[in-house]
Amino acid sequence: MGNFLAGKVVAVTGAGRGIGRAVARAAAAEGAEVVVNDYGVGIGGGEPTSEIAEAVVKEITAAGGEAVAVADDISTMAGGRRVVDTALARYGRIDGVVCVAGILRERMLFNMSEEEWDPVVATHLKGTFTLFRAASAVMRRQGSGTLIGFTSGNHQGSVAQANYSAAKGGIISLVRSAALGLAKYGVTANAVAPVARTRMSANVPMELKEIGEPEDVAALVTYLLSDRAVAAGGEKITGQVYTIAGPKIAVWAQPRELRAAYAEGSWTPEKIAGFLPGTVGTDPMPMLAQLEAMARAAAAEDRPNAQRPE
Repeated sequence: MGNFLAGKVVAVTGAGRGIGRAVARAAAAEGAEVVVNDYGVGIGGGEPTSEIAEAVVKEITAAGGEAVAVADDISTMAGGRRVVDTALARYGRIDGVVCVAGILRERMLFNMSEEEWDPVVATHLKGTFTLFRAASAVMRRQGSGTLIGFTSGNHQGSVAQANYSAAKGGIISLVRSAALGLAKYGVTANAVAPVARTRMSANVPMELKEIGEPEDVAALVTYLLSDRAVAAGGEKITGQVYTIAGPKIAVWAQPRELRAAYAEGSWTPEKIAGFLPGTVGTDPMPMLAQLEAMARAAAAEDRPNAQRPE
């Protein structure tokens, strides 16, 4: 047992399998008391199974750790609140929440139904909000705490996962909003975009050039949950998006204007047509170029290497 998280109480959603399970186990191994949340459904949906969370609790306790299971649906406000309430009732505080839970409903945008859109956004984005909402109220009073959302490199866009991409992009904005709103209370918020071998990555129809294991992701999350998560200048790390893919750790850029120009007088469509392309221009979309390369490779009956986070 380590002591990176000694004395801390951490809740992890989607902790029954894959990355969530690795995070829960790693946090417990580093001294945290862990609330293991998993609704127990497969990535495509289905009936929940409470035994999934209980099994991870048994693994943690068998290794000498401390954990409790909560098999609630975190896409509901009541479910998210129960995860936090369980931490308070069992351990008296909540120091970190890690929102890993997610599902997939793949479909091209022009064929996607409301029934395929709503559950994905509810589980990923609202499921992050419900935990952030419940935990941040407690952390604000404590004067400390860490919120961690799980995003994906697919927030850049996806051919057949517009629902997933939209939710993952929303999580980044939610994390940055939390970082801004909670900084004065001593609470941090960050996002992790993992590339790891899981049930989801097994369905990616390409070879991933850079990929690691769930345990790699768990190591980064453990660090971000700890009191040692400080930048070079000594400030707490907050408002950041990190990718971890095997041996690689990367930080994503903060949103910013790329370039701007100003008109004399009011804009008109004609004035913009003669001004925008050559002066303001565009920011090339790397995913489009990658898509074109994949299409060429498919036409040549090849299977290209690619870099696509879970």
